[in-house]
Amino acid sequence: MKSCFFPADILLPDFTRTDGRRWAVVACDQFTSEPEYWAQVIAEVGDAPSTLRLTLPEVWLGEAEARIPAINAAMHDALRDVLVCHPGKLLFLDRTQSDGTHRLGIIGAIDLEAYDYTRGAQTPIRATEGTVLSRIPPRVAIRRDAPLELPHVMLLIDDPARTVIEPVAARADTLDTAYDFDLMLGGGHVSGRWLDADAVAGVQAALAALGTTEAMAEKYGAKTAPLLFAVGDGNHSLASAKASYEEIKAALGDAALNHPARYALCEVVNLHDSGLAFEPIYRVVFGVDPAALLAELEAYAGTLKGCVEGQQVEAVWADGSRTVALPHAEQQLTVGTLQTFLDRYAQAHPDAEIDYIHGENSLRTLAGRPNAIGFLFDGMEKDQLFRTVLFDGALPRKTFSMGHAEDKRYYLEARKIK
Repeated sequence: MKSCFFPADILLPDFTRTDGRRWAVVACDQFTSEPEYWAQVIAEVGDAPSTLRLTLPEVWLGEAEARIPAINAAMHDALRDVLVCHPGKLLFLDRTQSDGTHRLGIIGAIDLEAYDYTRGAQTPIRATEGTVLSRIPPRVAIRRDAPLELPHVMLLIDDPARTVIEPVAARADTLDTAYDFDLMLGGGHVSGRWLDADAVAGVQAALAALGTTEAMAEKYGAKTAPLLFAVGDGNHSLASAKASYEEIKAALGDAALNHPARYALCEVVNLHDSGLAFEPIYRVVFGVDPAALLAELEAYAGTLKGCVEGQQVEAVWADGSRTVALPHAEQQLTVGTLQTFLDRYAQAHPDAEIDYIHGENSLRTLAGRPNAIGFLFDGMEKDQLFRTVLFDGALPRKTFSMGHAEDKRYYLEARKIK
């Protein structure tokens, strides 16, 4: 399989002059119903250089049109005054998470020609969840005039023998340091080191071995189009990068093949990394009568005629909680059964607003608000991911989260896309 992961021209501040703690900010799709978190970020950052000014947290997505010009201006300022280019680099990342565990990754650029987010795609890079097409245009608008991208996309590799990332980790102390600092607001610690030529060659060779048809057959018991990278986090962000690139291709034709927007900066993480935990993404629905919604859910459960048994959800609201059984479910995952119901409910009740919540405590807090109800359920196991994507296509959207909200990727590295 032709390589689709490459060294990139990575932009970073000079951290002898820029405070890394205030520079790095958690991914924009976190704390979307908790504006108080983002108020804390604003207070923490103050007037220091920060990726807060270079990104649009989704809590303010409805204000995108008004905010985008200032973001683009801040990008140009950062290019002029803050960022330093490190050409042709791969970057090893060691993230100490909020519970003290470590998660390892390698940052580089993927070729968007090798990625497809549509269900049933056969490309080496594929989405793991259903893509909501309506969520792409506002994100493409953010990217359209932006000179920079800052990644929060995490790509997973199924590498049980630990051949790609872990050999780099074993000799990390021999590599030059790119950054090393604590992250704000409970995000733990992050350190990065530049791969040397030997490490780059080792990564590329190991990825090539993982991506063969023979490797697929050995792991999954069937010959199938190789799936090398499954998008573990940032599905809609990467889909927007792809849509933006397709927009450029429509305008430039073949000349777009040499455009920097053909590539997207991502972090690659091993599915088998001991620091990588899958957790469910819960649902909360605002603007509803909890009792009425619950009655409809129980009625819906009674109509199911599938052969999947044992599914249930815990409904929680201001005045109580109740476990709802979903016997004879028609989808393999509880989250899929619940999401199908919620999508239909929201279509029939225009005032209902569904949000996707990381963490049980946050879910219970939000579900305690007036006219709100939340749902808790068991999550998907890690070893189900690649097999499910290969044979069943993308999972329901927002099926799983990789770790707590505070442990998500922080914006740190950047790359020019114009």
